[in-house]
Amino acid sequence: MAVPTGDVFYATITELSKRLRAKEFSAVELTKAFCDRLESTGAEHHALAHSLRDTAIKKAKDVDQELKRDRTRGPLQGIPYGAKDLLAVKKQPTTWGSRIFADQTFPEDAAVIQKLDAAGAILIGKLAMVELAGGVHYNTPAASLTGAALNPWDKTRWAGGSSSGSGIAVAAGLATFALGSETSGSIITPSAFCGVTGYRPTYGLVSRRGAMALSWTLDKIGPMCRSAEDCALVLHEIAGADDDDPGSAHKGYTYTPQFDRKVSDFRVGYSPADFNDVPADARPAFAAALEAVKGLGVKLKEVSLPKFPYGALIETIIGAEAASIFEDIVRDGRVDQLADPTQAASLKAAVDIPAIDYLKAMRIRSQVRQAFADLLYKDVDMMLAPARSTPAPLATSIRTGARESELIPAGNLAGLPAISLPCGFAGGLPVAISFVGRPFYDNHVLGIGRAFQAQTDWHRRKPGTASA
Repeated sequence: MAVPTGDVFYATITELSKRLRAKEFSAVELTKAFCDRLESTGAEHHALAHSLRDTAIKKAKDVDQELKRDRTRGPLQGIPYGAKDLLAVKKQPTTWGSRIFADQTFPEDAAVIQKLDAAGAILIGKLAMVELAGGVHYNTPAASLTGAALNPWDKTRWAGGSSSGSGIAVAAGLATFALGSETSGSIITPSAFCGVTGYRPTYGLVSRRGAMALSWTLDKIGPMCRSAEDCALVLHEIAGADDDDPGSAHKGYTYTPQFDRKVSDFRVGYSPADFNDVPADARPAFAAALEAVKGLGVKLKEVSLPKFPYGALIETIIGAEAASIFEDIVRDGRVDQLADPTQAASLKAAVDIPAIDYLKAMRIRSQVRQAFADLLYKDVDMMLAPARSTPAPLATSIRTGARESELIPAGNLAGLPAISLPCGFAGGLPVAISFVGRPFYDNHVLGIGRAFQAQTDWHRRKPGTASA
């Protein structure tokens, strides 16, 4: 067997699965190689929260025995992955990115970890995150127990939050895929900044049991991968009903690309302003991406988002729900141990959000859902916009200074699925577009992502290959 090197670390799930079954290398050899990279490069980029080398190698030995007996479970069997550190792993540290919870452990795995274990995937490490998944508001990339997450494309740049370690791990070839979570942008943003494919499922499609809660009515768990197809393969395993998650939609997901609609059937809405109001060095990439989308044969239509104060709504909802969840650390003063004083002050202030403000926000949110239902069933099937209008900012600041599409807060308020797709570079840094679909339109959103990536190779680029 060959020692895994080079392209192995940037291979897709399907590619690695074939090579494992062809016995080019064993699951143990593959796992050790990825663990070495995660522990060295991951630590260098502040992406690693906790290595799980010992348990990973034990799992890999079991997988090798299964493969030796031709017992196959599916494409994720033997595939090394990482998980954001807000997901519980039995008897292992789960810090939620904060020194407040540095010694915290749980008696059982999170639901998604259990499902991936059953699929034969190998968890090699807990990945860094912004403390408390960003809480109500944070002001610096250093708001994390592990420090500012450094982008693999340029270590002076931020990897994005709050699923920062997950974005780094995939982009730098430290794990084949990773799990992240999103409340308002925490999968889409690091995926865009790190040049990986990130998927935010429909709200309620994936169980959050065993995950840190930030906002019960907004939190979602999703995959960050090399491709849209990889995201679909992971979603196939982690989706499904869970009576122990009050937000569960009690729906499943089956990856069936053979039954998907033709891409030319889709009506895709977009606003030209979203593609024009970007920094000058990003315009060529976004213009080319828009042309690539047109080349798929989709029916593009200029539309405007329904008019709502999306930012204020989502801040109020996250603030009120997070204050309830983290009330104890505010009341007993531990909140002052947070790395970012801005976040500590925001959580303190959120405790005093009036119930009437929260209820008003939730009432208007129901109007947002109805407005998007009208838009996405009557006028178009999906929406398209830059995932982020700028590449990654400096690792000393999270501010980009550019106009951003409101699709991130709007889509999260309405519980809509979304995908971030690498689409080029600006100043040597990745940029991305995002498709947002109807609720439970997950197969179609992933399908258009696969179609886009079949015509482009941006998702195949890795740090050091930014030139067009």
